Amino acid sequence: MGRTHPAGHPPALGRPGRRRRTGHRARPALPGRGRPAAQRRVRVLGRLDAAYGTRLGGGGAGALLTEARRYLDWYRADGFLLDHCPADREALPAVRGTVAALRAAGDGAHTVLGHGTHPYPGYAENADRLVTFRGPRSDYRGSQVAEWTAGHPPERFCHLVHGVPAPHLDEALRIARWQGAATFRFTDRTDHRGRVEPSPWGTMPGYWDTIVSRIGTGVSE
Repeated sequence: MGRTHPAGHPPALGRPGRRRRTGHRARPALPGRGRPAAQRRVRVLGRLDAAYGTRLGGGGAGALLTEARRYLDWYRADGFLLDHCPADREALPAVRGTVAALRAAGDGAHTVLGHGTHPYPGYAENADRLVTFRGPRSDYRGSQVAEWTAGHPPERFCHLVHGVPAPHLDEALRIARWQGAATFRFTDRTDHRGRVEPSPWGTMPGYWDTIVSRIGTGVSE
């Protein structure tokens, strides 16, 4: 996302006009993972599952920070994707505290909150980027952008959309631009019944070369 790649999560595609690179699942043997962040072309994020808030307090919070330190120690991660992050106002203090702890552990680590929907506006003040949509194209077509997002630059928002057929790429790009999301990932991955595979982000979309040729320098392998 914005030259970020959460380990075990989808690499993001960038908006046209900006060169963006995608990474692969982090492993200790991969070249470049041990280099300082300033020398890397890809920002590597460790994926942490917030379990919709159930891991942000008590023993769950301790386990989450232990996982975060492993990403820092093993892969020298540049930051974290706090996936399945709650989006309601009541959970904001717990998320704020978790983000503060992650940034302290990672020396100001880049932090992305994976809500998958538009959260309470206060979350935007506590992260570098928010995932404000995650789901199938059928839902994406009718999705609406929250008015408060207009007060922030597009680089603060990310969309993850699966089940996008190649003929509908232009439509998906228009929606992302209209809603002000500078970072996005589209994939055609679904099973033969139209249901999502266990991980639609496990492989690149079947039309990856088409995306590269259409967007040009806006995306890079």
